Amino acid sequence: MPKLNKVVTFLDEFLRTGEIKDSSWNGLQFEGRGEVKKVAFAVDAAVEAFEEAAKTAADMLIVHHGHFWDNRNPSIRDWAKDRMKFLFDSGISLYCSHLPLDRHPVVGHNAQILKLLGAKITDEFIHSQSANIGWIGERKKHFSIKDAEKKLSAKLNAECTVLPFGPEKIKTIAVCSGGGSYGGFYEAMDAGVDLYITGDAVEVYYTAKDSGMNVIFAGHHATETIGLKSLAEVLEKKLKVETVFIDLPTGL
Repeated sequence: MPKLNKVVTFLDEFLRTGEIKDSSWNGLQFEGRGEVKKVAFAVDAAVEAFEEAAKTAADMLIVHHGHFWDNRNPSIRDWAKDRMKFLFDSGISLYCSHLPLDRHPVVGHNAQILKLLGAKITDEFIHSQSANIGWIGERKKHFSIKDAEKKLSAKLNAECTVLPFGPEKIKTIAVCSGGGSYGGFYEAMDAGVDLYITGDAVEVYYTAKDSGMNVIFAGHHATETIGLKSLAEVLEKKLKVETVFIDLPTGL
């Protein structure tokens, strides 16, 4: 079985962790056992995720939303002490990949959503600190917004909110998983795509209607599961480790 430092080095290099500034402290956030036989994946760092990882006998947990963020005091006290104590006691390592996993051109959430919808990446979408977070893709053949909703609902277990105000025949798609915010909506509008997909809903109903835009809000959590599952397949192949995905839907 691979050493923990080998797994961390592979993840840092493969995910291009240092290429984008982030409010998340990406990388190894807690060092556990020195060897890794099994890796668990979950969207969020949380006691419930740690407990489920321990039940599967995982040596490492990889998450999209980690414990340490720039806008929070990093002191391990109060509720944070209670959360992190589980990792100390269990010996499970915690690795986080936030924006690097959003933007990765192969296993990233946005790239994988485009792949799910039969689209190939054609351009960058939404920039943060001079690096893109999302992607724009194009299909060879047109499809409908109902087709897109059906795929997202089935494959991501997503409860979609749909604003069907754009073209009936869709080829170009802009995707920003998680929280695309108002900025993502307006950038998609300016890009002239046929469909914009993101996670969090924002109040753009009448702007989308008046401007003739198709929008799908597929949920923050649901849109940020697909990249983790794709990354798990890479680790299984490259590092010969067992993997398990822990799905703890938040309803958000």
